[in-house]
Parts: sequence; C-alpha cells; structure tokens
Amino acid sequence: MVQERTLPTFSATTAQLSKEEGLRLYEDMILGRYFEDKCAEMYYRGKMFGFVHLYNGQEAVSTGVIQSMRPGEDYVCSTYRDHVHALSAGVPAKQVMAELFGKATGCSKGRGGSMHMFSEEHRLLGGYAFVAEGIPVATGAAFQSKYRREVMGDESADQVTACFFGDGACNNGQFFECLNMAALWKLPILYVVENNKWAIGMAHERATSQPEIYKKASVFGMVGVEVDGMDVLAVRQVAQEAVARARAGEGPTLIEALTYRFRGHSLADPDELRSKDEKEFWFARDPIKKLAAYLTEQNLASQAELKQIEQQIQQEIDEAVKFAESSPEPDPNELYRYIFAED
Repeated sequence: MVQERTLPTFSATTAQLSKEEGLRLYEDMILGRYFEDKCAEMYYRGKMFGFVHLYNGQEAVSTGVIQSMRPGEDYVCSTYRDHVHALSAGVPAKQVMAELFGKATGCSKGRGGSMHMFSEEHRLLGGYAFVAEGIPVATGAAFQSKYRREVMGDESADQVTACFFGDGACNNGQFFECLNMAALWKLPILYVVENNKWAIGMAHERATSQPEIYKKASVFGMVGVEVDGMDVLAVRQVAQEAVARARAGEGPTLIEALTYRFRGHSLADPDELRSKDEKEFWFARDPIKKLAAYLTEQNLASQAELKQIEQQIQQEIDEAVKFAESSPEPDPNELYRYIFAED
C-alpha cells in the first residue's frame, strides 16, 4: 500500500459556523450522497445509459467551495463527475435526474446526459467529458468578469469562478497554460483540484513528478493551498479566504483538496485496482459522518434534526425519479436545436 500523504490539520474550533449554516452544509452534502446512491440504483436498473461517474465521498469539496460563494451568481465549472456540483450550484434535483434519464425536462434538455450538466440560470458552465477541458472555459468566465468590471466599468461584475478538476488533469497542458494566464491577469478564479488519488485506474503518485499539486502554484506566483477534502469546514475556510481574495482583485488560488471517491471511476468500473486497506482508510473518514458528529457535539443540531433533513432529502430524490420517469423524451424534430445560439 502506498503511504498516505499526511493530511493538513484543521482545528474545527476556529470555524465560525451558525446553526443555520451548519444545517445548510449538511443538507447539501446529504443531497449529493443520496442523489448519487439513487443514480447507482437507476443505472443498474437500466434507466440511464452511457458512463455515469459518481461523487460519493467527495461531497465536502463541492459543498465547502460552492456554498462559500454566491450560488446562482458566481460561476461553477465542472468535470465528467458533475452531478453534485450541479446540485450544490442550485440546479434542482428533478432537472439533474431528468438529464440523466435523457429527458426533455433535463437541465441540458436531455442532450447532455451524465457528463454534460449545464444551467445558464444557475451559472453552471457545464460538465466536460474530456480531462481538463473545463479549465479554459472557467478561465474565460473569470476573464469576462474582470473585463466587464475594469474595462466596461460595470461595478456589479465582481463574480468569482470555481473551476473543479481532478489530479489527472494537472498533467495536461491546459492546466499550466490557464494558471499562467490567470496569474498574469489576476483573474477572480479558484482552481480546485479534487485529488482523489486515482485518474481512472492510474495512481496519482505514479503519474506525476510532483504529487503535491498545490506546490505547483508557486511557479506562477499564485497562492497554493492544501486542504483536507474530507472535512467540509476545512474546505469552507480555505474557500472563503480564496473567494475574498478573488473578489478583492487579488487574483487566483490553487486549492488541492485531498479526497477520495468511495466507488469506482464510473459505474462500469469493477474497482479492482485499489487496495482494501486504502479504501478502508478513507471510508473511515466519511465527510458526512464527520460533519454530523461536529454539529451534534457543538449543540448546533440534534440527531432528530439531522434525521429530518435526511428524510426530507430522500423524499426530494424520490420525487426527482418520478419526475424523470414521467417526463417526455426529446422530440426527434428538434434534433438540430441548441447547436447554435438562437436568441
């Protein structure tokens, strides 16, 4: 077994967290977990097709970052593992599920499926199937915010962009080119590396000459931060600081969140490459259980309140499935719609 990296220590006592904020974080993470569990069930029942990549285990990263922003106003750019980023950004579970079912009521009108969630309304710039493909898109979104503010004099253009990608993407050219541009232009962007140790079946330590990705920020004169991606409060604190820097015009941040996916690369992956010991090490650090324990210990929530959230989310997921199943298929006559801008 490869020696695990020492996780950055974080003292939860430094977290400024109200009851309302704590419950919101918990609700968002439970929504992500329950949604993905339902996806697995629906996939194996033949309700969805193609590749479906689940996010179980990584919820603290999506919630910690996106809930530290202004959902619906700031931009979020995802990867092929995009369902939970979409949910955190505010896209209704019904629309995400319908998209997975390929229905016309899906957030991408049934044309995107699992890897191509998109919502203009929620400032979700898209999920991208190609590794690192979203990094230039997110960099462009951050550039237009800065351009509108500084060149066009639009004082309201203080939006920040969060760009999510995996450890495998950090070996691609787009990563280096875009971080260089973002540093030169001081763009308001968070580059969030979800380092779950595996790029499909390739161990991160075997594929990159410098496994500590956050250190690569120093090459660009950029702030680089390493964070425990299994602790939503740690991620949230780092994200809040990075968002504040970006909004103040102080430029980008590279955040490396050390996390782990609890399932295989996709639902078609039997997950035989990862050792039992490694999995058990990370399963024991479930970010949802960690937050639940913190909320109850700090008297921010009772077990009954957490249970109520879980039941409410389960109902929301069940309704999303009913909505997806009863929604119409896209009309074949509209095959060529949404290829070009029409309005």
